[in-house]
Amino acid sequence: MRRWQFWAGIAISLFFLYYVLRGLQFGDVWETLEGANYLWLIPGVLIYLVGVIARAWRWHYLLRPVKSIPTTTLFPITAIGYMGNNIYPARAGEVLRAIVLKKFEGVAISASLATIVVERVFDGIVMLGFVFLNLPELARLTVSSGFVGNIQTLALWGAGAFLGVLVLFLLAGMYPERTIWFVKWISRYVIPTRFRDQVIGLAQSFLSGLAALRSPRDVLMIFFTSIVIWLLETGKYWFVMQAFPQLEVSFFTLMLMNGIVNLATTIPSAPGYVGTFDAPGIAVLQAYGVDKAIAAGYTLVLHVALWVPITALGAYYMARSGIKWDQSMERVRVEDRSK
Repeated sequence: MRRWQFWAGIAISLFFLYYVLRGLQFGDVWETLEGANYLWLIPGVLIYLVGVIARAWRWHYLLRPVKSIPTTTLFPITAIGYMGNNIYPARAGEVLRAIVLKKFEGVAISASLATIVVERVFDGIVMLGFVFLNLPELARLTVSSGFVGNIQTLALWGAGAFLGVLVLFLLAGMYPERTIWFVKWISRYVIPTRFRDQVIGLAQSFLSGLAALRSPRDVLMIFFTSIVIWLLETGKYWFVMQAFPQLEVSFFTLMLMNGIVNLATTIPSAPGYVGTFDAPGIAVLQAYGVDKAIAAGYTLVLHVALWVPITALGAYYMARSGIKWDQSMERVRVEDRSK
Protein backbone atom coordinates (compact mmCIF):
# COMPACT_ATOMS: atom_id res chain seq x y z
CA MET A 1 0.00 0.00 0.00
CA ARG A 2 2.94 2.34 0.59
CA ARG A 3 4.57 1.71 -2.79
CA TRP A 4 4.36 4.62 -5.20
CA GLN A 5 3.46 2.25 -8.06
CA PHE A 6 0.27 1.26 -6.24
CA TRP A 7 -0.85 4.85 -5.77
CA ALA A 8 0.14 5.75 -9.33
CA GLY A 9 -2.09 2.91 -10.53
CA ILE A 10 -4.96 4.21 -8.40
CA ALA A 11 -4.52 7.69 -9.89
CA ILE A 12 -4.53 6.31 -13.46
CA SER A 13 -7.67 4.27 -12.76
CA LEU A 14 -9.41 7.34 -11.35
CA PHE A 15 -8.43 9.28 -14.46
CA PHE A 16 -10.01 6.64 -16.73
CA LEU A 17 -13.08 6.35 -14.49
CA TYR A 18 -13.61 10.09 -14.88
CA TYR A 19 -14.08 9.54 -18.63
CA VAL A 20 -16.37 6.58 -17.95
CA LEU A 21 -18.64 8.47 -15.54
CA ARG A 22 -18.68 11.81 -17.32
CA GLY A 23 -22.16 12.40 -18.74
CA LEU A 24 -23.35 8.90 -17.85
CA GLN A 25 -27.00 8.52 -16.83
CA PHE A 26 -26.95 5.92 -14.05
CA GLY A 27 -30.71 5.35 -14.23
CA ASP A 28 -30.34 4.29 -17.87
CA VAL A 29 -27.42 2.01 -16.99
CA TRP A 30 -29.49 0.35 -14.26
CA GLU A 31 -32.36 -0.15 -16.69
CA THR A 32 -29.94 -1.82 -19.10
CA LEU A 33 -28.67 -4.14 -16.36
CA GLU A 34 -32.22 -5.03 -15.27
CA GLY A 35 -33.15 -6.03 -18.81
CA ALA A 36 -30.19 -8.38 -19.33
CA ASN A 37 -30.54 -12.17 -19.61
CA TYR A 38 -27.65 -13.36 -17.45
CA LEU A 39 -28.01 -17.01 -18.50
CA TRP A 40 -25.83 -16.08 -21.47
CA LEU A 41 -22.92 -15.64 -19.07
CA ILE A 42 -22.74 -19.42 -18.59
CA PRO A 43 -21.53 -20.29 -22.11
CA GLY A 44 -19.39 -17.16 -21.98
CA VAL A 45 -17.58 -18.40 -18.87
CA LEU A 46 -17.20 -21.89 -20.32
CA ILE A 47 -15.61 -20.67 -23.56
CA TYR A 48 -13.28 -18.45 -21.54
CA LEU A 49 -12.15 -21.48 -19.49
CA VAL A 50 -11.44 -23.31 -22.74
CA GLY A 51 -9.22 -20.34 -23.59
CA VAL A 52 -7.38 -20.72 -20.27
CA ILE A 53 -6.78 -24.39 -21.09
CA ALA A 54 -5.37 -23.27 -24.43
CA ARG A 55 -3.09 -20.84 -22.57
CA ALA A 56 -1.83 -23.67 -20.38
CA TRP A 57 -1.17 -25.78 -23.48
CA ARG A 58 0.75 -22.92 -25.11
CA TRP A 59 2.82 -22.53 -21.95
CA HIS A 60 3.52 -26.28 -22.00
CA TYR A 61 4.78 -25.82 -25.55
CA LEU A 62 7.05 -22.91 -24.57
CA LEU A 63 8.40 -24.72 -21.51
CA ARG A 64 9.05 -28.00 -23.32
CA PRO A 65 12.73 -27.27 -24.13
CA VAL A 66 13.29 -26.49 -20.42
CA LYS A 67 11.08 -29.20 -18.91
CA SER A 68 8.14 -31.14 -20.28
CA ILE A 69 5.23 -30.41 -17.95
CA PRO A 70 1.69 -31.69 -18.70
CA THR A 71 -0.99 -29.16 -19.55
CA THR A 72 -3.09 -30.57 -16.70
CA THR A 73 -0.34 -29.52 -14.28
CA LEU A 74 0.05 -26.07 -15.83
CA PHE A 75 -3.67 -25.25 -15.89
CA PRO A 76 -3.98 -24.63 -12.10
CA ILE A 77 -0.74 -22.62 -12.13
CA THR A 78 -2.05 -20.55 -15.06
CA ALA A 79 -5.28 -19.90 -13.14
CA ILE A 80 -3.26 -18.82 -10.08
CA GLY A 81 -1.30 -16.41 -12.23
CA TYR A 82 -4.38 -14.79 -13.72
CA MET A 83 -5.91 -14.54 -10.26
CA GLY A 84 -2.75 -12.72 -9.18
CA ASN A 85 -3.01 -10.31 -12.12
CA ASN A 86 -6.57 -9.51 -11.05
CA ILE A 87 -5.96 -8.80 -7.37
CA TYR A 88 -2.33 -7.63 -7.16
CA PRO A 89 -1.01 -4.46 -8.82
CA ALA A 90 1.53 -4.29 -11.65
CA ARG A 91 0.57 -7.70 -13.09
CA ALA A 92 2.24 -9.44 -10.17
CA GLY A 93 0.44 -12.60 -11.16
CA GLU A 94 3.03 -13.20 -13.88
CA VAL A 95 5.77 -13.36 -11.26
CA LEU A 96 3.51 -15.43 -9.02
CA ARG A 97 3.02 -17.94 -11.83
CA ALA A 98 6.78 -18.29 -12.29
CA ILE A 99 7.32 -18.69 -8.55
CA VAL A 100 4.63 -21.38 -8.21
CA LEU A 101 6.16 -23.26 -11.14
CA LYS A 102 9.56 -23.08 -9.44
CA LYS A 103 8.13 -24.38 -6.18
CA PHE A 104 6.34 -27.40 -7.64
CA GLU A 105 8.31 -28.22 -10.80
CA GLY A 106 11.78 -26.85 -10.07
CA VAL A 107 11.92 -24.62 -13.16
CA ALA A 108 14.15 -21.59 -12.63
CA ILE A 109 12.12 -18.41 -12.22
CA SER A 110 14.13 -16.54 -14.85
CA ALA A 111 13.51 -19.31 -17.41
CA SER A 112 9.76 -19.43 -16.81
CA LEU A 113 9.60 -15.62 -16.83
CA ALA A 114 11.21 -15.70 -20.27
CA THR A 115 8.42 -17.94 -21.56
CA ILE A 116 5.81 -15.67 -19.96
CA VAL A 117 7.33 -12.60 -21.61
CA VAL A 118 7.24 -14.44 -24.96
CA GLU A 119 3.55 -15.17 -24.33
CA ARG A 120 2.86 -11.50 -23.76
CA VAL A 121 4.74 -10.49 -26.93
CA PHE A 122 2.67 -12.88 -29.05
CA ASP A 123 -0.50 -11.74 -27.27
CA GLY A 124 0.35 -8.14 -28.07
CA ILE A 125 0.95 -8.92 -31.74
CA VAL A 126 -2.42 -10.73 -32.00
CA MET A 127 -4.19 -7.86 -30.22
CA LEU A 128 -2.66 -5.39 -32.64
CA GLY A 129 -3.72 -7.68 -35.49
CA PHE A 130 -7.30 -7.44 -34.24
CA VAL A 131 -6.98 -3.65 -34.24
CA PHE A 132 -5.39 -3.39 -37.71
CA LEU A 133 -7.99 -5.75 -39.16
CA ASN A 134 -10.67 -3.17 -38.29
CA LEU A 135 -8.79 0.09 -38.87
CA PRO A 136 -10.26 0.78 -42.35
CA GLU A 137 -13.80 0.59 -41.00
CA LEU A 138 -12.92 2.48 -37.83
CA ALA A 139 -11.36 5.29 -39.85
CA ARG A 140 -14.75 5.99 -41.44
CA LEU A 141 -16.42 6.51 -38.06
CA THR A 142 -16.80 9.87 -36.41
CA VAL A 143 -16.73 10.09 -32.64
CA SER A 144 -15.69 12.66 -30.08
CA SER A 145 -13.80 10.16 -27.92
CA GLY A 146 -10.09 10.84 -27.69
CA PHE A 147 -9.45 7.11 -27.10
CA VAL A 148 -10.79 6.11 -30.50
CA GLY A 149 -9.32 9.11 -32.26
CA ASN A 150 -5.77 8.05 -31.42
CA ILE A 151 -6.13 4.31 -32.06
CA GLN A 152 -4.28 4.31 -35.38
CA THR A 153 -1.24 6.15 -34.02
CA LEU A 154 -1.11 4.00 -30.89
CA ALA A 155 -1.48 0.82 -32.95
CA LEU A 156 1.43 1.78 -35.19
CA TRP A 157 3.70 2.55 -32.24
CA GLY A 158 2.58 -0.60 -30.46
CA ALA A 159 3.19 -2.76 -33.51
CA GLY A 160 6.72 -1.42 -33.80
CA ALA A 161 7.42 -2.07 -30.13
CA PHE A 162 6.04 -5.63 -30.04
CA LEU A 163 7.64 -6.65 -33.33
CA GLY A 164 10.96 -5.18 -32.21
CA VAL A 165 10.91 -7.19 -28.99
CA LEU A 166 9.92 -10.34 -30.90
CA VAL A 167 12.82 -9.94 -33.34
CA LEU A 168 15.20 -9.41 -30.42
CA PHE A 169 13.94 -12.56 -28.68
CA LEU A 170 14.10 -14.58 -31.90
CA LEU A 171 17.71 -13.58 -32.46
CA ALA A 172 18.61 -14.30 -28.82
CA GLY A 173 16.88 -17.68 -28.97
CA MET A 174 18.53 -18.68 -32.26
CA TYR A 175 22.02 -17.50 -31.27
CA PRO A 176 22.34 -18.16 -27.51
CA GLU A 177 26.15 -18.41 -27.54
CA ARG A 178 26.56 -15.01 -29.21
CA THR A 179 23.95 -13.53 -26.86
CA ILE A 180 25.82 -14.78 -23.79
CA TRP A 181 29.07 -13.44 -25.26
CA PHE A 182 27.40 -10.04 -25.65
CA VAL A 183 26.07 -10.17 -22.07
CA LYS A 184 29.56 -11.00 -20.77
CA TRP A 185 31.11 -8.23 -22.86
CA ILE A 186 28.70 -5.53 -21.72
CA SER A 187 28.85 -6.79 -18.12
CA ARG A 188 32.54 -5.90 -17.99
CA TYR A 189 31.64 -2.25 -18.47
CA VAL A 190 28.34 -1.71 -16.66
CA ILE A 191 28.00 -4.45 -13.98
CA PRO A 192 30.05 -4.41 -10.74
CA THR A 193 32.41 -7.38 -10.47
CA ARG A 194 30.60 -9.02 -7.55
CA PHE A 195 27.32 -9.16 -9.52
CA ARG A 196 28.65 -10.31 -12.90
CA ASP A 197 28.41 -14.07 -12.35
CA GLN A 198 24.85 -13.71 -11.05
CA VAL A 199 23.81 -11.58 -14.04
CA ILE A 200 25.38 -14.02 -16.51
CA GLY A 201 23.70 -16.94 -14.76
CA LEU A 202 20.32 -15.22 -14.95
CA ALA A 203 20.89 -14.45 -18.63
CA GLN A 204 21.70 -18.10 -19.35
CA SER A 205 18.60 -19.23 -17.50
CA PHE A 206 16.47 -16.64 -19.31
CA LEU A 207 17.82 -17.80 -22.67
CA SER A 208 16.79 -21.37 -21.87
CA GLY A 209 13.23 -20.07 -21.71
CA LEU A 210 13.57 -18.76 -25.27
CA ALA A 211 14.59 -22.14 -26.69
CA ALA A 212 11.16 -22.73 -28.24
CA LEU A 213 11.82 -19.77 -30.57
CA ARG A 214 14.68 -21.57 -32.30
CA SER A 215 12.30 -23.60 -34.46
CA PRO A 216 10.19 -21.82 -37.13
CA ARG A 217 7.59 -24.57 -36.74
CA ASP A 218 7.35 -23.92 -33.00
CA VAL A 219 7.06 -20.16 -33.56
CA LEU A 220 4.19 -20.68 -36.00
CA MET A 221 2.48 -23.06 -33.57
CA ILE A 222 2.77 -20.53 -30.73
CA PHE A 223 1.43 -17.78 -32.98
CA PHE A 224 -1.49 -19.92 -34.18
CA THR A 225 -2.35 -20.91 -30.61
CA SER A 226 -2.28 -17.24 -29.58
CA ILE A 227 -4.83 -16.42 -32.30
CA VAL A 228 -7.09 -19.25 -31.10
CA ILE A 229 -6.81 -18.04 -27.49
CA TRP A 230 -7.91 -14.52 -28.32
CA LEU A 231 -10.67 -15.65 -30.66
CA LEU A 232 -12.02 -17.74 -27.76
CA GLU A 233 -11.90 -14.69 -25.52
CA THR A 234 -13.71 -12.67 -28.16
CA GLY A 235 -16.26 -15.48 -28.14
CA LYS A 236 -16.92 -14.61 -24.51
CA TYR A 237 -17.51 -10.99 -25.52
CA TRP A 238 -20.06 -12.26 -28.05
CA PHE A 239 -21.91 -14.50 -25.57
CA VAL A 240 -22.12 -11.69 -23.02
CA MET A 241 -23.46 -9.41 -25.76
CA GLN A 242 -26.36 -11.84 -26.28
CA ALA A 243 -27.48 -11.03 -22.72
CA PHE A 244 -28.27 -7.47 -23.86
CA PRO A 245 -31.11 -7.37 -26.43
CA GLN A 246 -30.45 -3.66 -27.10
CA LEU A 247 -26.84 -4.34 -28.18
CA GLU A 248 -25.94 -5.69 -31.59
CA VAL A 249 -22.51 -5.24 -33.14
CA SER A 250 -20.47 -7.53 -35.37
CA PHE A 251 -17.95 -10.10 -34.15
CA PHE A 252 -15.25 -8.00 -35.83
CA THR A 253 -16.26 -5.03 -33.71
CA LEU A 254 -15.88 -7.19 -30.61
CA MET A 255 -12.45 -8.28 -31.88
CA LEU A 256 -11.49 -4.61 -32.13
CA MET A 257 -12.87 -3.93 -28.65
CA ASN A 258 -10.97 -6.94 -27.28
CA GLY A 259 -7.73 -5.79 -28.85
CA ILE A 260 -8.00 -2.19 -27.67
CA VAL A 261 -9.15 -3.10 -24.17
CA ASN A 262 -6.35 -5.60 -23.59
CA LEU A 263 -3.72 -3.24 -24.96
CA ALA A 264 -5.08 -0.54 -22.63
CA THR A 265 -4.86 -2.84 -19.61
CA THR A 266 -1.09 -2.98 -20.04
CA ILE A 267 -1.16 0.57 -18.61
CA PRO A 268 -0.51 0.50 -14.84
CA SER A 269 -3.77 0.77 -12.93
CA ALA A 270 -5.55 -0.26 -9.76
CA PRO A 271 -5.87 -4.04 -9.25
CA GLY A 272 -8.48 -5.56 -11.54
CA TYR A 273 -7.79 -3.11 -14.39
CA VAL A 274 -10.40 -0.71 -13.04
CA GLY A 275 -10.95 2.09 -15.54
CA THR A 276 -8.34 0.98 -18.06
CA PHE A 277 -10.64 -1.85 -19.13
CA ASP A 278 -13.90 0.07 -19.00
CA ALA A 279 -13.15 3.45 -20.59
CA PRO A 280 -11.69 2.22 -23.91
CA GLY A 281 -14.30 -0.56 -24.16
CA ILE A 282 -17.17 1.91 -23.83
CA ALA A 283 -15.45 4.30 -26.24
CA VAL A 284 -15.18 1.64 -28.97
CA LEU A 285 -18.86 0.70 -28.66
CA GLN A 286 -19.85 4.37 -28.75
CA ALA A 287 -17.81 4.75 -31.92
CA TYR A 288 -20.10 2.16 -33.50
CA GLY A 289 -23.20 4.07 -32.47
CA VAL A 290 -24.05 2.20 -29.26
CA ASP A 291 -25.76 4.31 -26.59
CA LYS A 292 -23.37 5.09 -23.75
CA ALA A 293 -25.64 3.63 -21.05
CA ILE A 294 -25.95 0.34 -22.96
CA ALA A 295 -22.21 0.29 -23.66
CA ALA A 296 -21.47 0.95 -19.98
CA GLY A 297 -23.86 -1.75 -18.75
CA TYR A 298 -22.43 -4.33 -21.16
CA THR A 299 -18.81 -3.43 -20.39
CA LEU A 300 -19.44 -3.59 -16.64
CA VAL A 301 -21.01 -7.06 -16.86
CA LEU A 302 -18.26 -8.23 -19.23
CA HIS A 303 -15.59 -6.96 -16.84
CA VAL A 304 -17.16 -8.78 -13.90
CA ALA A 305 -17.64 -11.96 -15.95
CA LEU A 306 -13.98 -11.90 -16.97
CA TRP A 307 -12.75 -11.10 -13.45
CA VAL A 308 -14.78 -13.23 -11.05
CA PRO A 309 -14.58 -16.82 -12.43
CA ILE A 310 -10.82 -16.97 -13.06
CA THR A 311 -10.07 -15.10 -9.83
CA ALA A 312 -12.20 -17.53 -7.81
CA LEU A 313 -10.68 -20.53 -9.58
CA GLY A 314 -7.13 -19.25 -9.07
CA ALA A 315 -7.81 -18.50 -5.40
CA TYR A 316 -9.15 -22.05 -4.97
CA TYR A 317 -6.04 -23.61 -6.50
CA MET A 318 -3.76 -21.32 -4.50
CA ALA A 319 -5.52 -22.19 -1.23
CA ARG A 320 -5.38 -25.90 -2.05
CA SER A 321 -1.66 -25.69 -2.75
CA GLY A 322 -0.96 -24.09 0.64
CA ILE A 323 1.03 -21.25 -0.94
CA LYS A 324 1.39 -17.97 0.96
CA TRP A 325 2.40 -14.91 -1.00
CA ASP A 326 4.46 -13.27 1.72
CA GLN A 327 6.40 -16.28 3.04
CA SER A 328 6.55 -19.06 0.45
CA MET A 329 7.12 -16.66 -2.43
CA GLU A 330 10.07 -14.95 -0.77
CA ARG A 331 11.65 -18.28 0.18
CA VAL A 332 11.47 -19.51 -3.40
CA ARG A 333 13.05 -16.26 -4.65
CA VAL A 334 15.95 -16.70 -2.25
CA GLU A 335 16.41 -20.31 -3.34
CA ASP A 336 16.42 -19.28 -6.99
CA ARG A 337 18.96 -16.49 -6.43
CA SER A 338 21.29 -18.87 -4.60
CA LYS A 339 21.68 -21.10 -7.64
